Amino acid sequence: MSAALERAVREAGGRVRAALAARFRDLDLAEEAFAEACLAALSAWSETGPPRDPAAWLYTAASRRALDLIRRARVRAGLRPDPVAPVPTPEEIAAEADQPIPDERLRLIFVCCHPAVAPDARAALTLRLVCGLSTAEIAAAFLTTEPTLAQRLVRAKRKISEAGVPFEVPGRDAWPERMDAVLSTLEVAYAKAYEDAAGVGAHAEFAGEVLRLSALLADLAPEDREVHAFAALVRFAEARRPARLDETGAMLPLDEQDAALWDARLIGEGEALLRRATGGPPGPRALQAAIHAAHCSRLRTGVTPWPDILALYDALLKLRPDPVVRLNRAVALAEAAGPQAGLAEVEALGGAQAERWLPWRAAQAHLLARLGLSDQARAAFDAALALDPAPAERLYLERRRALA
Repeated sequence: MSAALERAVREAGGRVRAALAARFRDLDLAEEAFAEACLAALSAWSETGPPRDPAAWLYTAASRRALDLIRRARVRAGLRPDPVAPVPTPEEIAAEADQPIPDERLRLIFVCCHPAVAPDARAALTLRLVCGLSTAEIAAAFLTTEPTLAQRLVRAKRKISEAGVPFEVPGRDAWPERMDAVLSTLEVAYAKAYEDAAGVGAHAEFAGEVLRLSALLADLAPEDREVHAFAALVRFAEARRPARLDETGAMLPLDEQDAALWDARLIGEGEALLRRATGGPPGPRALQAAIHAAHCSRLRTGVTPWPDILALYDALLKLRPDPVVRLNRAVALAEAAGPQAGLAEVEALGGAQAERWLPWRAAQAHLLARLGLSDQARAAFDAALALDPAPAERLYLERRRALA
């Protein structure tokens, strides 16, 4: 893929796919038309160079291809010869390229999170269509296999088609039954951006997009505490981005970051949103936001309240007993009670799936190194490096391996 096309797909692919799905009300058609537009761009742009507005070019080309596919299907159904599609004039192409692409991502997120879709497929389908994550990336995020995930996606798209799900943002009375899936989707999308400390990977733009969408949802659902909690935790996490790399471009873990570099304005926004998320039993996102707030309190106090963070993880584990929460709790336990206790919890999570999960391997290697088990630590660092971390994370792991 050319650099210009790769950049266009990364920056505008989700917007284009969402606009196509909203226009044609067919998820498979939107994906197929967008893929063929990208193939056409590879050929056309190599000869003429990228257009002034690559996203508009892709949207126009994909729309034409979708219309052509619809026309062909209708012709085949009527058993008539397939007429040749008219060649667009340069004036038509220029006129269409000047039309703004409607941003339909929020609408498509609500469509994918319709109750007709199985709960375990809602977030995965949204990540595929709206965010453009590959099946492999989504499977890794949900700690499942690619074939299993692919089957979920096929069933989900078929269900939307069979159920006649309307392609629209539902009325507010229907939001509660969909909002948890919407927030879960945005969580995974943001996690893909956050795991790339340098912010240069294929999904780096998700960070700004989730900031925008979380603020929009907080305005649209002022009484939903979990919405405000999610918007808060994204701001707490993004506030720390300026301190996530050292001078060589290597990732810095949270406890080694210079808190003076954190964005106090975003932290303030997060604290205000978190206050709006209180008033009843805390949900999982409220607890996550409180954990982020506790970390950010180091900007004022100079210390990280690890016992408080561990207690918050204990509460979160009761609501979300998943491997991600358990691993993060193990890391907090290591800080509050020592590396031996933390390593025991990490090892308890072991297994074939965990061994292919970079955060687990990195945590295992770090704790082995803290305990002075150098040979085991270096082997664990090697296993983590074999999982193809992003450049900044690779530099960090290599440096830690050299010190083990």
